[in-house]
Amino acid sequence: MDLHQLRCFVAAAEELHFGRAAQRLEMLPSALGRFIRILEEDLGTRLMMRTTRSVTLTDDGAAFLKEARSLLAQAEALAAKFRMSGRKQAATVRVGAIDSAAAGLLPMLLHDFRMQRPDVTVQLVEDKTIRLLPRVLSGRIDLAFVRPPESPDKRLEFMFLFHETAVVAVSDRHPLASRKRVTVADLANQPLIVPERRSRPHSHDLTMKLFSEAALDARIVQVADEKQTIVNLVSADLGVAIVPKWTSRMATRGVRYVRLAASDMNKLPLAAAWARGTRDPIRDSILETLKAHLSRYAREA
Repeated sequence: MDLHQLRCFVAAAEELHFGRAAQRLEMLPSALGRFIRILEEDLGTRLMMRTTRSVTLTDDGAAFLKEARSLLAQAEALAAKFRMSGRKQAATVRVGAIDSAAAGLLPMLLHDFRMQRPDVTVQLVEDKTIRLLPRVLSGRIDLAFVRPPESPDKRLEFMFLFHETAVVAVSDRHPLASRKRVTVADLANQPLIVPERRSRPHSHDLTMKLFSEAALDARIVQVADEKQTIVNLVSADLGVAIVPKWTSRMATRGVRYVRLAASDMNKLPLAAAWARGTRDPIRDSILETLKAHLSRYAREA
């Protein structure tokens, strides 16, 4: 029995759904099931009853869940203790951010933070929310700037920051490229490039909701995972895309960014996330800098 098997079991027990649990742990459902079977064989008892439609805990599984959570909490506390000891000597903070926040918020924030703490080394990780949050939970990063999930993990603390404005990315050869502002109606029948929903649910849903609000059908011609890929496809004149305003800071040849007419739905939430119940003076210093300048950062979003 090892900690990874315990994490697999706890995730499956909390979700009672192997697909959601596997997504939470960034692994395949088949691999998750294999680790739990090995754990059950090691313990000599069934922890879960599984059918094609449901997952339920056995009596032993319910009892084991409580102990597994306790063991994982002790392991995380022990790791955090020694990480903090090393951090006091190294004065390093690890910060993760989604791509638009990395392009827009972080340059401003880190400039202001280094004015106060030039002794601190900031290690940056750019990735999607779905991959950043597990890293916060495991202690691999200390602070992340993400899209807040619909069902936030109770082990995480979230601080809503502001909403990013959406714009329309078009090829500089597109008829809309010369416009200062467009509406969703202007995009009717335009080929759309949208992000893959599993990895970028907020951005994907924003496009769908804007078209639904305008009583229009979204004509999706391409789904892409990475924001830079989406912008490159726009540059190749394969379609248009609704993206966060800060995406315009990712310099891509042949792409224009046009303002999208105001709408209550034309916004993407951004939040800071960290492990609940943890103490970290350097991380907290960044959060204090963030709070002090938040209104200025929000005006740029």
